[in-house]
Amino acid sequence: MSIRATEQRETAAGEIVGAGGAATGVAATGGNGFYPNGRPVKKIDGTTVRMETEGLTVRYGVSTFGIQDVSMPVFDRSVTALIGPSGCGKSTFLRALNRMHDLGVDIEVTGAAILDGENIYEPQVDAVTIRRRIGMVFQKPTPFPTKSIYENVCAGLRLVGMRRKNVLDEAVEKALTDAALWDEVKDRLRSPGGSLSGGQQQRLCIARALAVEPEVLLMDEPTSSLDPNATMRIEQLIQQLKEQVTIVIVTHNMQQAARVSDYTAFFYVGEMVEISRTQQIFSSPREERTQEYLSGTFS
Repeated sequence: MSIRATEQRETAAGEIVGAGGAATGVAATGGNGFYPNGRPVKKIDGTTVRMETEGLTVRYGVSTFGIQDVSMPVFDRSVTALIGPSGCGKSTFLRALNRMHDLGVDIEVTGAAILDGENIYEPQVDAVTIRRRIGMVFQKPTPFPTKSIYENVCAGLRLVGMRRKNVLDEAVEKALTDAALWDEVKDRLRSPGGSLSGGQQQRLCIARALAVEPEVLLMDEPTSSLDPNATMRIEQLIQQLKEQVTIVIVTHNMQQAARVSDYTAFFYVGEMVEISRTQQIFSSPREERTQEYLSGTFS
């Protein structure tokens, strides 16, 4: 596995900028800070890096690249939005962050995706464990339609062997509460998950992901199939959830990216062109391609 080291620097304003797939910034080890696995915490501009990629590349078949040489940080307890035109590699990158491509055929991933200082693509790292630590919410709600609301939420816990009813009951209530759904469904937990509205189903899927207590939550256009009211509820939920989990979200909605994210990364043709704080990206991007995309003059 080839891993390209990324040269990093810090601008006077503490911005994180880059082109050609390279994230820039100064990495520093926190004084007494350690990740849960005991590795020293990495920081950029005083902010903890929970994940980062180094030269991450996803290739389909012999010569088709989904993303190429993407190096960027994902900051702890924050929301990072991935923006860019359709087919630019946003979802490919997102799926690479929790080894979803392992489930595909004829897909090669090279480079590194680092969680708490450890490359999740190392041979000794268990992919199933990674997908528990890094949850995923897809574009369309994907509840198990015939399973009850209760069983939908605790599906992941049962998968890892949890059987004690009192523990499952507590986990289901907490996850549904965290997903802002408990008050709406607490009296019908045995009803099928498919009986809920679209927005409720998406929050049910979020609850299912939260039940196993992930450290990072990946969201692939989670509101694209929802009406404005349901979209607003999900966006409010994202703001609440970032207090307990690191979030990376793919969105085609520029207004949504501006509303919900702390950091924004612009992708184009499989390349991460630029990443910075969201306010910086939308007010004064450093890359011309980013400016053209945001202004609608992109060709």
